[in-house]
Amino acid sequence: MKQNSHTYVAIMAGGVGSRFWPGSREARPKQFLDMLGVGKSLLRLTFERFLPLCPASNIFIVTNAAYKDLIKTQIPEITDNQILCEPSRNNTGPCVAYTAFKLAALDPDANFVIAPSDHIVLKEQAFLDKIQTALDFASANDALVTLGIQPSRPDTGYGYIQKESEVENGIYKVRRFAEKPDLKTAEQFVHSGEYVWNAGIFIWSVRSILAAFETFSPDIFDILKKGTGKYNTVDEQHFIDAHYPGTPNISVDFAIMEKAGNVFTVPAEFGWSDLGTWASLHAECSKGEQDNVLQGDAIMALDVKNCLVRTPKGKLVVLKDLQDYIVVDEGDVLLVYPKSKEQEIKMVTALVKERFGDGYL
Repeated sequence: MKQNSHTYVAIMAGGVGSRFWPGSREARPKQFLDMLGVGKSLLRLTFERFLPLCPASNIFIVTNAAYKDLIKTQIPEITDNQILCEPSRNNTGPCVAYTAFKLAALDPDANFVIAPSDHIVLKEQAFLDKIQTALDFASANDALVTLGIQPSRPDTGYGYIQKESEVENGIYKVRRFAEKPDLKTAEQFVHSGEYVWNAGIFIWSVRSILAAFETFSPDIFDILKKGTGKYNTVDEQHFIDAHYPGTPNISVDFAIMEKAGNVFTVPAEFGWSDLGTWASLHAECSKGEQDNVLQGDAIMALDVKNCLVRTPKGKLVVLKDLQDYIVVDEGDVLLVYPKSKEQEIKMVTALVKERFGDGYL
């Protein structure tokens, strides 16, 4: 793949991943963990996935200030200036705008991909080909492009994008964004053939996305524009610490994508999962006997079926007559929970905080 000096990548790595508790903790969220048992964190896998697209010097990580040292440890190839440290979690709207202002100050002709750090991509070349298609289109047009995942089932856990006519080979105008639907609506979406899943992977030029913020989200634009002249200097972090918390807490979907008229999608299929829950990890990992995923070096699973078991090294765990469960042993916390009720885990962490404080989070 031919690299373009004006191509950049920004990886969003500031989330907590509370639905992966107790594996994912405030001090070490899931993007920094080896969730797949391959010896590399999700963040590291994401970073390496983009290296054929651009050099390491063009890959930036957007994160919470608390994780800067973790990132430097896991990705030693990048400099401090390539780590954007948010002092507050204000969702993806301000995150995207901050990244765009910073890259525009480096390279006014920059085109960039902004993507989450915790997704799985099984067909990496197919993924890169679609990203390149989107980059080529975004660099030649005033366009805001998103990758759309061809739905394999009527999933109610994803937002959807309705596409219109094909404007170029593989690129479609977007008619509208739809929030997470109920099952009946999701079935209608998939049956129509007009909808793709919203993967939260965006491609645009700094000019196009900054113009969109100026038009549709001036509250974010005006605050971060005050940093002009400070980005990529020793004054940047001080400015961000002082002003970034004042930006509204809003997703880039609500702030920009659902309002703009120049939004396009590239439908794709490359073995994608957003890896949002323990059940999705179970679905994506290779299974052993009885459809179990066993992550540990001493697990005896007797008449255990369709379970995910994750245990510490050196600990013997014996399970008997268990079906459709999540078992996660983190030493100080043991979670045993029905897989069908895993969406409750995020609420469980709130109860844990209420009863035991922050020590287990």
